[in-house]
Amino acid sequence: MKMFRYFIFIASVLGLTPAVPLFAADRPNIILIVADDLGFGDLGCYGATRIPTPNVDRLAREGLRFTDAHATSATCTPSRYAILTGQYPWRKKGTGILPGDAALIIELGRTTLPGMLQKAGYKTGVVGKWHLGLGTKGELDWNTEIKPGPLEIGFDYCFLMPATADRVPCVFLENHRVANLDPKDPITVNYDHPIGDEPTGKEHPELLKMKPSHGHDNTIINGISRIGYMSGGHAARWVDQDLADTFTKKAEAFIEKNQSQPFFLYFATHDPHVPRVPHPRFVGKSGCGVRGDVIVEFDWCVGDVLATLERLHLTTNTMVILTSDNGPVVDDGYQDGAVQDLNGHRPAGPLRGGKYSGFEGGTRVPLIFRWPQRVKPGVTDVLVSHVDFVRSFASLTGQKLDANAGPDSRDVLTAFLGESKKGRTQLVEQGGPFGMRDGLWKYIEPAKGPKIRPRTPTKEGYSSEPQLYDLGQDLGETKNLDATHPDKTRQLLEELQTERKAGNAVERKK
Repeated sequence: MKMFRYFIFIASVLGLTPAVPLFAADRPNIILIVADDLGFGDLGCYGATRIPTPNVDRLAREGLRFTDAHATSATCTPSRYAILTGQYPWRKKGTGILPGDAALIIELGRTTLPGMLQKAGYKTGVVGKWHLGLGTKGELDWNTEIKPGPLEIGFDYCFLMPATADRVPCVFLENHRVANLDPKDPITVNYDHPIGDEPTGKEHPELLKMKPSHGHDNTIINGISRIGYMSGGHAARWVDQDLADTFTKKAEAFIEKNQSQPFFLYFATHDPHVPRVPHPRFVGKSGCGVRGDVIVEFDWCVGDVLATLERLHLTTNTMVILTSDNGPVVDDGYQDGAVQDLNGHRPAGPLRGGKYSGFEGGTRVPLIFRWPQRVKPGVTDVLVSHVDFVRSFASLTGQKLDANAGPDSRDVLTAFLGESKKGRTQLVEQGGPFGMRDGLWKYIEPAKGPKIRPRTPTKEGYSSEPQLYDLGQDLGETKNLDATHPDKTRQLLEELQTERKAGNAVERKK
């Protein structure tokens, strides 16, 4: 083997082989499963007792389960931006929750997670939710080639929904084109005013099979009103109850096609995001209403992917990573009974807050790493973040990134693999207000809440006063220690200010 590797090295130097990092055969396939709005307390392996998640629980038993892992942000677009770029999203203007017709927000030419792995010899694919924009501002035409997009920032293949299921356009994009589009029925999308003669939820609530609780009252598609207006593209429109099946089949097809070489699959599921419309075979399976049912559906997706790996004999050398883009939300715009049907279930578990929140429930998310060839099963409380994937996976694949690549990312590979307890010491949390973690201390800056919000501002962490919590003693963030530990408050405030003022994280590494 040593002689073989030496030969590969010499051949590469002489230009006889592609210039990929050494030892490609030793590197794992990587499947990154990112659920949408799945909470810290939504899974059996994290303490849930009322929603069955046997496939995810099995993944946790066979892998390493993290109890202090974080998305960078408490909402979807910014947290996904951080996963793919290794940069805190708040450093870049325009990374808030995007409309469905937004332009691509990841700059062409910058280092990305898929692009970096592509250079390491991986085939890269994304299936599922995108929500990072497509095309160029002011020039997006859904009836022609749509680019730039995933293929221009490092993916070899994509099959995705452009934004979220509660936003138009409700169609799939495969590589550069809308799938199954009839050119005689062109798509038009607008987020400013109604277009065409499609009915809206606001004007025709009698046509709805699921009524909105706030917003979500524009164009009706499949009996559900969405955010934004759309006309045309009838043959290309998805059916909500089939989303999980469609995405899972596409993910498995990518695995099967690329089984003979290293591959990276970013599998971004729709569940349990709104509108929650489980396939009939999952209806009533959770005992916690429709939100519980779509978590059961998500668990099935995970199980089907694991079964595909087993069938293709890929389990041993495939790293499966499971996480969520942010914390949980129950009522997020539709009257689907999710609040009434919780039945004692606590989506955030012992944490306070959830999606949109500055409390831990906003960014602390499930994270499981399974790689039978190297990762020993267990549980770890090391502090890590999604933003660290870029530099950690660069280390995994033997690549050296320049100083500007993944500027906020840290190489915590040994922590991800369970080989050390050396993770992060500090982390900025972007919820409603900003927060700063330093070890087990947590600071939340004073901030005014929105004037009008259907959710509860206190649960989102807004306060006119500084907030300081000792998470080692008070995981639920119930006792504000600012008055008794003013020096600690001042320290974390200064750390947060330093992070926010630095335009490039490289400056802090010198």
